[in-house]
Amino acid sequence: MKKTKAIILETALELFNVEGLPKVTLRTIANKMGISQGNLNYHFKKRDDIIEGLYFQLVTKIDENIKHNEQLENSLEGFLNISRNMMHNFYEYRFFLLDFVQIIRENPKIKAHYMMLLQLREKQFSELLQKLKIDGVIREERIPNEYKNLYKRSHILADFWIASAQTQNKEITSNSIHEYFNMMSQGLFPYLTEKGQNLYKRLMKGFLD
Repeated sequence: MKKTKAIILETALELFNVEGLPKVTLRTIANKMGISQGNLNYHFKKRDDIIEGLYFQLVTKIDENIKHNEQLENSLEGFLNISRNMMHNFYEYRFFLLDFVQIIRENPKIKAHYMMLLQLREKQFSELLQKLKIDGVIREERIPNEYKNLYKRSHILADFWIASAQTQNKEITSNSIHEYFNMMSQGLFPYLTEKGQNLYKRLMKGFLD
């Protein structure tokens, strides 16, 4: 049986995703659960505490995804798996990406952790690219900071693809993930060797079928 704290986080996530961050208060969450706000406040004193709890849940899921897939023998498969699974993680916690700027502005704890996380993710990205180079899947850089800027572009797309999908469609579905994963993964194709391009086509056929 789930504990009350876990149910609060689960309920809040559903409401934040459906209603949007500005419309959801502690009272909204308590009413949805059928409990008093005082009962909810026993577990979370402020709405920010709930947002922080959900943020660190998301970070943990992404960390587990990276740890699992970076061990795969096929480095390109691992790289694409990380990207696709991360998009599913973001979809599950999509209110973060839709209300990202507001959250960063209002929550210094999340902002500080996010800034630290950016450095860690860039390091992990560089390590994955190095493995792809060793495996002969990706070419060497041709201009200064080529792969550093590839990471930055990928990071921007990863943080804001859901906002793009939301503005262009009435709702975001699993088909949105499918479409945007295909679009974003193609950004890696020009950097692949002939071996890497052939492997990419085979892997993507399996991902998109």
